[in-house]
Amino acid sequence: MKKQFAVIGLGRFGSAVALTLAESDCDVIAIDRNENKIKTIADRVTLAINMDAMDEAALREAGVQNVDVAVVSIGENVEASILVVMMLKEMGIKEIIAKAVNDLHGRVLANLGVDRVVYPERDMAQRVAHSLIKPEFLEHIELSPEYSIVELPAPKFLWDKTIKDTNLRAEYGISIIAIKRKHKINETERETWNINPLPTDLIKKDDVLVMLGANADIEKLR
Repeated sequence: MKKQFAVIGLGRFGSAVALTLAESDCDVIAIDRNENKIKTIADRVTLAINMDAMDEAALREAGVQNVDVAVVSIGENVEASILVVMMLKEMGIKEIIAKAVNDLHGRVLANLGVDRVVYPERDMAQRVAHSLIKPEFLEHIELSPEYSIVELPAPKFLWDKTIKDTNLRAEYGISIIAIKRKHKINETERETWNINPLPTDLIKKDDVLVMLGANADIEKLR
């Protein structure tokens, strides 16, 4: 059975979430009070509804109370975001993810029992800043002020070594959690992921490594 989602608010973030879920073969109810946004997405999701999300009766009529996950992505209207989350909680929706526009908004959402608060603008700004400061990192995701996940091309001193032989965990306190590798099949380049690689897996020249560790240890490796 397909997982069912409701995405409420179709700004840049909400639309991207709704379309990505739909492309992953999930059932998606997309809701926004802006008719043009609904028209843009209507033929790509399961159901797109032009309505005011603060109308609880309309939400129930749309079947929102039956979804597995609700994503609240209402823009600058903090009051509407909070009220919609409260209604969704009262409906008994199992999991609620909500976008916050600032730290105070995020704290209120967390106190209301939102399962996950996201800060898309802040997070994107941080990722852009990291890419400017540390251009060798293809990706940098902060898990906390102390720990991060980074993605970088395999350094030359790791080529043709097994993960065990690199001794990264002992010397740097860093774990390789995935290896991304490109292959050519019938002149077509394909990318494969080795998630949670074995200690005996070999690192090759053009591999991209995904590493987890303390920021201070990652900086040492850099």
